[in-house]
Amino acid sequence: MVRSADAVRAGWRARLAGDRPPYGLILAGYAVIVLVLTIAVTITSKAPEYPSVQTGPAWLDSWFHFDSVWYYTIATGGYSFTPGAESSIAFFPTYPMAVRGLGALIGDAQIAGTLISVTCGAAAMCLFARWVWPRLSRRAAVIAVALMMVFPYAFFFYGPMYSDPVFLLVVLGAFTLLERRMYWTAGLVGVLATAGRPVGLAITVGLVVRMLEMQAEARTKRTSAAAPTDPSPGLTTAVSPHPTVGPHPTFREIVAAVPTVRWRQLGVLISGFGLVGWCVYLWLTFGNPLIWIQAQEAWGQASGPATWFKLTYVDTVLHGYKLKALSLTAQLVLCVLAVATLPLVRRFFGWGYCAYAIVVLAIPLIGTKDFYGTGRYIMVAFPVMAVAAAVIADSHRRWLAPTAFAISIFGLIGAAVLYAMVLPVS
Repeated sequence: MVRSADAVRAGWRARLAGDRPPYGLILAGYAVIVLVLTIAVTITSKAPEYPSVQTGPAWLDSWFHFDSVWYYTIATGGYSFTPGAESSIAFFPTYPMAVRGLGALIGDAQIAGTLISVTCGAAAMCLFARWVWPRLSRRAAVIAVALMMVFPYAFFFYGPMYSDPVFLLVVLGAFTLLERRMYWTAGLVGVLATAGRPVGLAITVGLVVRMLEMQAEARTKRTSAAAPTDPSPGLTTAVSPHPTVGPHPTFREIVAAVPTVRWRQLGVLISGFGLVGWCVYLWLTFGNPLIWIQAQEAWGQASGPATWFKLTYVDTVLHGYKLKALSLTAQLVLCVLAVATLPLVRRFFGWGYCAYAIVVLAIPLIGTKDFYGTGRYIMVAFPVMAVAAAVIADSHRRWLAPTAFAISIFGLIGAAVLYAMVLPVS
């Protein structure tokens, strides 16, 4: 018997109205995007750049460009450093070591790299849905998950041998464990983040501030429970359409909560040991614990006024390759929009998630010479994506949501095709 359109719509509404995200629908949508993008990049990809190391099926080679070869080299041959030249120690170890482990198990590092990226990407989307579901209105939560999945730079989650999906997964996992007050476990998962990318420092900052915020919230609840209730009639409290938008602890209350921290809560601090361990390895192996910073200079990312004031970006826009200038400008615009949402991130989700988002955005914005690569960091700053969805959901302009989705889907496919053609994207 064929179900009516009304019955189908009612069924979908019931699924979306539940207390749990529709994981099956998310995974099905993820699989469809993987298939569509893989077909698109296979059709448009150039010949293999590195035939000697591309050992997987031919269609997989379409995803094997740019940093993928560095991760493959690390996974199969370890780290190296050549002064003045691009060196593998610029890449942190969490992802390539995972590729090495799975590659040894299945016998192919290239397949292992893509398998880890796609699997962790799917898990990250589900965990993001779990995080956002109780924090926003149902419409905003649905838009947030959908936008995350079709964000233009999300193509790195659907096939390339890149570390972004793994990083987002462990960050979301650490915060999820923290919200359950599993402080030491959250810190241990956070180690994978700080050993995964330079911006991993953001997870330690975010976990610590969020932990203090939770301490302040608990302190406020105890005080409120001990205080007499106000029997005054006629007083009402405005109810926000978003469940967690409310009076989060102030900065002063968070600072005042520091004396309440005990050994149990200090477990979040061990998240920083990922970076410490990486520096110790570099010290023992190459004689310099911060040599990874030196390695960045070979990519033209040396710190200084030229980098801070984006003189390379200005030169590219004025005199460089127009497609690259357009790509860099698109990332600049997205970064500006992301920074503009930070006050809303604090209002919606509190100081902890805001501190995390600030550090995630600040490190690449300050450290990159031309905004190249910053598009990917906006996804990692997941509270920003959630707030953007809330703004779209609350807007009275009905055209805003479909327009945002249309632009994102077009950008997602276009960015994947440019990547397959070995053109600069992010």
